[in-house]
Amino acid sequence: MFERVSDSDSSNNNYSDKDDIEESFDDSAEAGTEGDSISISSDSNDVPSQSVNASTTTTTPDTIEDEDTDSLEDPNNLEKMILSTGIRVGTPIKTKFMASFITRANPEGLYILDISKTLARIDVAAKFIGRVSISNVAVTSSREYGKTPVEKFCELTGARGIFGRFMPGTFTNPSLPKYLEPEIVIVTDPQADEQAVLESTRAGVPVIALANSDNITSKVDIVIPTNNRGRKALATVYWLLTKEVLKKQGKIKSDSEMPLTINDFEAKLVEEVI
Repeated sequence: MFERVSDSDSSNNNYSDKDDIEESFDDSAEAGTEGDSISISSDSNDVPSQSVNASTTTTTPDTIEDEDTDSLEDPNNLEKMILSTGIRVGTPIKTKFMASFITRANPEGLYILDISKTLARIDVAAKFIGRVSISNVAVTSSREYGKTPVEKFCELTGARGIFGRFMPGTFTNPSLPKYLEPEIVIVTDPQADEQAVLESTRAGVPVIALANSDNITSKVDIVIPTNNRGRKALATVYWLLTKEVLKKQGKIKSDSEMPLTINDFEAKLVEEVI
């Protein structure tokens, strides 16, 4: 299920999902990016569908992908910005679930995600979100660097943010004071936000997940392949998703109308107390 770049990458055997390594993904943002370019293919294979249980919902990502819709506006204009944030820099590990989203490994031993598929999946996710009332979309992040991007996404779109520790039963126990019945759940990391994914599955709620090269996405309905560890990468992917959702809502028509910048979505570094 898991595969490392090579045996020579044994130095990465102590790889951890803790937030204290997140900056390493930011630091590697520009590694191996020289000469690379971004393009979005019209081939439907670039956006492989993942099923949603038909017995629990009649709205599926597959039906959205079949529609004739515009892709992200002028993606080439975003190329330099996207590549510099490390949005496509993965981990030293890849799973079979994420193999189709990976293009290669860079000299540092990190898998590189296909940015064209990231952009295409963001567009698909935005269309899917547009099928329901935004107030019925729940977004959560157990990762520290994901909290600010989630806050900004919810602030601009009207989605419901779940901050702090995800309380077991939030989607499955009606007796809880903060019980929710969302129509769509967005998670920042299907591993770190595992409880939210599990409860969504039990409740028959579709899940959109930001997923890195080492994530298991068997319970995810729409995968957005991205670096979901770095501050800049998380700010960028949530900014892009917010922009597309706002366009689908008719609140903005172009990138220039976005009320907040990527920097506004970026979590601040926690200063050490001396």
